[in-house]
Amino acid sequence: MHQDAHEFLNFLLNELVDILEKEAQAAKNDAETSSPSEKTANGPKNPQANGVKKEPLVTWVHKNFQGILTNETRCLRCETVTARDETFFDLSLDIEQNSSITSCLKNFSSTETLNAEDKFFCDKCCSLQEAQKRMKIKKPPHILVIHLKRFKYIEQLGRYKKLSYRVVFPLELKLSNTMEDADLEYSLFAVVVHVGSGPNHGHYVSLVKSHNHWLFF
Repeated sequence: MHQDAHEFLNFLLNELVDILEKEAQAAKNDAETSSPSEKTANGPKNPQANGVKKEPLVTWVHKNFQGILTNETRCLRCETVTARDETFFDLSLDIEQNSSITSCLKNFSSTETLNAEDKFFCDKCCSLQEAQKRMKIKKPPHILVIHLKRFKYIEQLGRYKKLSYRVVFPLELKLSNTMEDADLEYSLFAVVVHVGSGPNHGHYVSLVKSHNHWLFF
């Protein structure tokens, strides 16, 4: 399967983060360059050498695109809730026939029951238990990127198939499943569309809003 727009976006953002982190580290090393006598007088410059944990660099990529998801799992035996945070640059949503972005987001945050072979290991019960799992948006990003999962692997066919479902998306989107900034509203300003019948061929076009006009690329 050829590289798609979603993979390229993730590659680009991660490459930018790597470049910015290397530039920041190089600038820090230059600033900390001093004579041996100064190093001896001031002690080690490395925060880890002093037992201080090094904080990760927050770049403009993180400030604009990064959000935080909370994965909550509730044991159905002892009712203990286990929460785990993870960062994201985009939300990948499953799609259905005649659906909308709003309904896809609701399904993304819907409660899933873990049972049978998918039971959850509860630390309090010290055993596998049935549980309920749910994803919540703890901290929404400044710029929200949504990826619609239009390519699905069909076991009977032994290949990926494109889901040409109609998915309605609004010009203004308000997230209802957030733990912070409940009144945050997003305005649509760009769409990337795959033109083609399958994942192995086709091309991409984009529509971008600029000065109240939509431009086609």
